[in-house]
Amino acid sequence: MKVYRYEENPLITPADVKPHREDFEVIGAFNAGVAKYKDEVLMLLRIAERPISNDPKIVKAPVFNPKTNELEIVEFHTDDKRYDFSDPRVIRNVSKQQGFEYLTSLSYIRIARSKDGHNFAIDENPFIYPTNELETFGIEDPRVTQIGDTYYIYFSAVSPLGVGESMVSTKDFITVEHHGMIFAPENKDVLIFSEKINGKYYALHRPSLKSIGDPEIWIAESNNLLYWGNHKHLMGLREGMWDSGRIGGGAVPIKTEKGWLELYHGATPENRYCMGAVLLDLEDPTKVIARSDKPVLEPEADYEKEGFFGDVVFSCGVLVEGDTVKMYYGVADTSMACAELSLQEILGSLTYY
Repeated sequence: MKVYRYEENPLITPADVKPHREDFEVIGAFNAGVAKYKDEVLMLLRIAERPISNDPKIVKAPVFNPKTNELEIVEFHTDDKRYDFSDPRVIRNVSKQQGFEYLTSLSYIRIARSKDGHNFAIDENPFIYPTNELETFGIEDPRVTQIGDTYYIYFSAVSPLGVGESMVSTKDFITVEHHGMIFAPENKDVLIFSEKINGKYYALHRPSLKSIGDPEIWIAESNNLLYWGNHKHLMGLREGMWDSGRIGGGAVPIKTEKGWLELYHGATPENRYCMGAVLLDLEDPTKVIARSDKPVLEPEADYEKEGFFGDVVFSCGVLVEGDTVKMYYGVADTSMACAELSLQEILGSLTYY
């Protein structure tokens, strides 16, 4: 399959983003939801910032306090045996005492704007920042669905209570209405279809099971976008293939003549993330028509293979213009890139059932 990676890649890196606080550093500008608003392409960037520590023996964790509306810093000493610091993203509580894990960074959403889809200017201030007790560890990996003149933005809300999916909406990307959590923990990778199908809204989601079962894609329906039910298992892992470790929704489903085309991410047990495709029935999206045997995009470029968490391509949004699919995607959990693919080539590459 032909893949055209933009010469400007990576389009946005952490070095391009001014920290929200002077005592923080930006370590990630990635996994952006994408929208077309008026004459601009908008990337709703996930910005990950962490407190600067001048002492290598001290690891800091930022926590939003909804009671004071302030960000607080919790400090840990690396010789504290109650905690595991081996993963730079997480401070794990390995003791038998009560307590919970912390994240070493806090994520929020900031907008990057472009006239040509290649060169972006980044807003000075956050667009969506943690506001409540379900977002104390940050908000991550937004997606955007436009229905009429309203843009629904939903994202992983992270707190000691778990990771769930919360939603806001806007008409102008200035004022925002909060709708609360629409999928309770543990759940993420939600994708809302862009129109009703036979009178109902549909959404993909990915429960993160900790007992029995695997991280796979489910589908649910709703009458109002807020309350979701009739959950059904949609598609699972495939042993020995590129999506054998975990799968989850990527871009908002694309309506085509052949069906709803979903570009989803899959990972191996070794955490190599690729993008593939699945085709769902136009009138009944709970039915899988076809699926990728091979990825449509996989980590090959240096900026995709090396970074904060390497060997990762992870798309949260695409723009479709005629036969051109412009896939904006996070690379190595660090930066943003874009690649163009042919819609017909993607559809032709699928294995039909």
